[in-house]
Amino acid sequence: MTQASNAPSRRAAAIEASRARALARTPLQSMRHGATHSLPFLLVMVPFGMLFGVVATNAGFDLAQTMGFTILVLAGASQFTAVQLLTDNAPLWLVILSSLAVNLRMAMYSASLVPWLGAASQPARAAVAYSLVDQTYALSIDYFQNTPKLSIPQRLGYFFGTAFVLCGAWMTFAYLGATVGRAIPDSIPLDFAVPITFLAMIAPALRSLPHMAAATVAVVVSLFLVGLPAGVGPMIAAILAMLAGSATEVWQVRRSGGRA
Repeated sequence: MTQASNAPSRRAAAIEASRARALARTPLQSMRHGATHSLPFLLVMVPFGMLFGVVATNAGFDLAQTMGFTILVLAGASQFTAVQLLTDNAPLWLVILSSLAVNLRMAMYSASLVPWLGAASQPARAAVAYSLVDQTYALSIDYFQNTPKLSIPQRLGYFFGTAFVLCGAWMTFAYLGATVGRAIPDSIPLDFAVPITFLAMIAPALRSLPHMAAATVAVVVSLFLVGLPAGVGPMIAAILAMLAGSATEVWQVRRSGGRA
């Protein structure tokens, strides 16, 4: 009993110590910390980036087009969607619309970052908008929520540390995929990285019943709507998932008598 009762207090003490270390870091140290936190994602970012380079090259893109697309768009899911539609000779308006639909989740990411980074300068916010991808968002929002007293420079430092590693890796390995990717045997599949990278981001965030309800609805609806045009199903699933998560949270609050 004594050991069980001491476990929560030890855990709380460890959390407070971690927060104290975070608050003591300079913006540069926060950047290094963010870069360190990003390193495990390289296990999936490397094959994911190489896969895009291979797919774009096989679709007829030359190296300049592949890298221009990668640097300007910097959004893996949208890039894959656009390349597939272009390969299928889809009209340009459909390519653009579908890519925007796939990437609309970034609007939700941006909205949730406003309380944490909204007071940053306009150039800093523009840089955040450019380098905002699934992985930089997932790492940063978790870090900000767990350490809410960070200063704006510390938050920006952490975010840009994650962006330096992850966005840099995406560009670097897309280049390698486009240049040497064809030498990779077909027996070595690169597309395993796509589902794994999203599982790695989402699983640690499933901390409460609303989170799990939202994730369940998103998965079920996405599978049910898999036959819709690219990007439409996930967007519908995202909206319904947010509604399900919000409804579950409201139900929990009411059940606890108004206590959040």
